[in-house]
Amino acid sequence: MAEIGKDIAKAKQILEAGDLVGIPTETVYGLAGNALDVNAVSKIFETKNRPSFDPLILHTSSVDRVLDFVIEVPDALKVLADSFWPGPLTLLLPRKSIVPDLVTSGLDTVAVRIPSHPLTKELLSVLDFPLAAPSANPFGYISPTQASHVNDQLGSKVNYILDGGPCEVGLESTIVGLENGEVTVYRLGGIDLRSIEDKVGKIRQIAHSTSNPKAPGLLQSHYSPTKPFVLGELDKLIETYSNKGIEFAVMSFSDSHESVEKNRKIILSPNADLHEAAKNLFASMRILDSMDVSVILAELLPEEGLGRAVNDRLRRAAVQQ
Repeated sequence: MAEIGKDIAKAKQILEAGDLVGIPTETVYGLAGNALDVNAVSKIFETKNRPSFDPLILHTSSVDRVLDFVIEVPDALKVLADSFWPGPLTLLLPRKSIVPDLVTSGLDTVAVRIPSHPLTKELLSVLDFPLAAPSANPFGYISPTQASHVNDQLGSKVNYILDGGPCEVGLESTIVGLENGEVTVYRLGGIDLRSIEDKVGKIRQIAHSTSNPKAPGLLQSHYSPTKPFVLGELDKLIETYSNKGIEFAVMSFSDSHESVEKNRKIILSPNADLHEAAKNLFASMRILDSMDVSVILAELLPEEGLGRAVNDRLRRAAVQQ
């Protein structure tokens, strides 16, 4: 298994040698490598078993350094950068040739963000290169929100994991770009759409993709546990699976569903707080996936604020069931 610690100098040394490090961000833990080193980027794809047509997000420490890797930040997107960086916002920007094709899957844009986690901010500030850092999990599985999650899944393939504690946001970043002059949201995430619209006015949102996505994290099937994950009205699902004699676990938004044993259910937010539910989502899915049950039953959250981003992850986790 990997060594876990808070040694910035050690992480820097490993990354400069072309190897990979697990890093904390406010969204989820990332599997990081030198974004300008094709060999290091290749290791990311290989370690995650990630398809090469799914582009990566480039992480750096400041807006000034972003301009080393992109041609420009259009005015409409600069407003968002000024408002939400550092933070869970990724911008899709026209790239410079210094960024390898492998990072962008050959596209002429690159996804960039400035994370706000203090440990990773410090690491990025001492590096001479940006980091490519998709979520530190096998491709398609539940994203990690604790260092132990990374170790459980990739510990045999990564030398070191920076331990920054549980992720504060718990959902991947919101990805925004410009398409035909319109501010376009490509992936729902840790910043809700209303906050973006407050800054730039009306936006458009595109659906996720089944192949050749324009931005990271757009594949239709993603964030999935290993057990069948069924979405619906929980009271009806509980009754149906109870009558069938099938062992199940339950993940609810705020209701307790007293008929279900306490050790077979997780409530994302007893106070019906969407931010709390988002923060707890992936860790809860992991706990349920480890239970001795045949199926996981879950429900959608209110389709508002961060509830929309959580519902996006829930639908993609259940899409093949």
